[in-house]
Amino acid sequence: MNREDEFIYLIQQNQGLIYKITTIYTRDREEQKDLYQEIVYQTWKSFDQFKKASKPSTWLYRVGMNTAITNLNRSKKRVTAVPMEGLELDFAEDLDSGLEERLKVLYAEIRKLGLLDRGIVFLFLEGKSHDEIAEIVGISSSNVGTRLSRIKDKLRKGVQTY
Repeated sequence: MNREDEFIYLIQQNQGLIYKITTIYTRDREEQKDLYQEIVYQTWKSFDQFKKASKPSTWLYRVGMNTAITNLNRSKKRVTAVPMEGLELDFAEDLDSGLEERLKVLYAEIRKLGLLDRGIVFLFLEGKSHDEIAEIVGISSSNVGTRLSRIKDKLRKGVQTY
């Protein structure tokens, strides 16, 4: 398989991962589309540096999250809560209204977190181990555990006010 085909395969196999990153780090569909394209572009630019020492999805998480954070910092956007009416869940048709509302509240609370904490909780919700999260975000595994504990406390407090 040539380099371009390998890259296309990587992106096709991880479209959902990229979509989830863009959902957590943007406020609307246009920003989400722009960030998606930027992640694909940055992945292509750094594709030659991928040494395959980690799983492709782990490497792509790192590229995607770093790109999202860099874009937010570059544009100097202040990360604030997203209005509830702006939050869309494509899969909401299959959910009962109570669960749908709780998910909206949870995602709104996640968006209130700092950039790194948002990425950590995203990876945790994706089922990544502390070691995998540590590798992706570049902190120690014990630091991941500490941060997750604090994040869970923050989310519980925010969701309980609902």
